Amino acid sequence: MKLNHLKFLSIALLVVAMACNNPKTKKNTKPNVILFYLDDSGYGDFAHNGNPTIKTPNITKLKESGVNFTQFYVTSPACSASRYSLMTGRYPGRSGLGSWVIGPDASKHIHEKEITLAEGLKSVGYKTGLFGKWHLGSPNKHNQFSKKTLPLAHGFDQWVGTNVSHDYDNAMLLKSNPNGKNPISGYEVIAKNLPSNIKTSEELTGLCTKATINFIEENKKSPFFAYVAFNMPHLGLFVSDKYKGTSRNGVLGDVMEELDASVGDIMQTLENAGIKENTIVIFASDNGPWIKFNNQSDTKYGDTRLQVGYATPFRDGKGSTWEGGHRVPGIISWPAKIKGNRNEQTPVSTLDILPTIFKITGVALPKERTIDGRDIRSILMPEKHKNKLDEFKFFYSYSDNQPSAIRKDAWKLHVRIGSQTENDYGFTASKNTPLLFQVEKDLGERIDVATKHPEKIAELQRDLENFEKQIKKEGSFWQTN
Repeated sequence: MKLNHLKFLSIALLVVAMACNNPKTKKNTKPNVILFYLDDSGYGDFAHNGNPTIKTPNITKLKESGVNFTQFYVTSPACSASRYSLMTGRYPGRSGLGSWVIGPDASKHIHEKEITLAEGLKSVGYKTGLFGKWHLGSPNKHNQFSKKTLPLAHGFDQWVGTNVSHDYDNAMLLKSNPNGKNPISGYEVIAKNLPSNIKTSEELTGLCTKATINFIEENKKSPFFAYVAFNMPHLGLFVSDKYKGTSRNGVLGDVMEELDASVGDIMQTLENAGIKENTIVIFASDNGPWIKFNNQSDTKYGDTRLQVGYATPFRDGKGSTWEGGHRVPGIISWPAKIKGNRNEQTPVSTLDILPTIFKITGVALPKERTIDGRDIRSILMPEKHKNKLDEFKFFYSYSDNQPSAIRKDAWKLHVRIGSQTENDYGFTASKNTPLLFQVEKDLGERIDVATKHPEKIAELQRDLENFEKQIKKEGSFWQTN
């Protein structure tokens, strides 16, 4: 009897050992990745950055669990170009799109030869989903209703969201569907003409939140990438009934507090699933606030004077190459690996997201193309990664996706002034007579010191010229296709 018991115990231990060594039964160790990307939200729209009348406790908790970057940049002060760089780690000048915004009737889209964050992660076993705004191409008669225009062609397994910003008269709310055929195969239309569809527009934030939560619950046992690209607080502002009139800051505050609650709900879902510790969460905005509308009372969006966010303490906002257009909130959290509750002053940008995430998850960097971003693991996890970080050299793209300014270390050189406000703030700039600011001391870019630093002017002009030549020489996939 004793021998039979020992035999049974031995067999049981052998079965357990075999199961542990079976790849199919191994617990997922790759980190999940969630990327929150707000639309037109300014640096000063958040409590953790000092806003006194907008409550964002869940985003503050996220900041406390990770690294808060006080100098976080996007490559372009407008929608499509910014999202291109986020997805590819490449400057907008490499896209071949020719403009910072791709409207619903544009023939071009993100090229199929680009390797996106989603495609890279999918190649190493991640489930991928996009929940929210795409704005990197739309099927239309000018591109023969190409399947290459929408997210499923660029690494995403599923999607629900808008093809463009929700304020276009013909903006659509779409959903991936294997049996769908509208507007092209693989998709279905949930709603059309969003600005005039008030109910659907008010539900956009909640819809993306619920879809993200469902995606997490369905994929919690395997690694996943969720790109949560909220439409708000881009004008016009829409908020669900639950949050109307809840903020001291009016409708903008209502919108921001609903977004914050959505972040909280998604983070709670991770907690409930027991996967919060091993999930990398990135939080940012695509560009600064649309200050062009902060002094207008009669627009297609109504009276917008109190509906535009804050780029404070930076100059200008969306649609400009001043700091307010490119400086946005930036948080990266990974409780299992990254020491939290840190304010990091080292400047970084959305270009750095792709190479860093690829390094962490074991994705090989794309070849035969320039990747402009840097691996910033040495900032996130300095105890483990001792490698020296490449210097911060950053180019500010404007409406034609070409650079208008360059920042290197603390110095910023303007060679042309770009602003949708048409306000030059008393300055003029050209390649012959550039502006120079020390933007770590002069946050508002008020004091031009070009005449005092001719050697710095010459250095930055050489860097800018070399960058322009390299962009032109390499071209885009649209040119080589």
